[in-house]
Amino acid sequence: SSLLVLVASFLGKEKTLAAYRHAIAAGYRFYSYGDAMLIL
Repeated sequence: SSLLVLVASFLGKEKTLAAYRHAIAAGYRFYSYGDAMLIL
């Protein structure tokens, strides 16, 4: 998705994929609400 590409531009491909895998394993649900994102 375009949001995943945007996140990867900040974190890099490997960290983004690691976070995505963690979210899948933890049972996160993927929904988008608006156009905002907070990266800590």
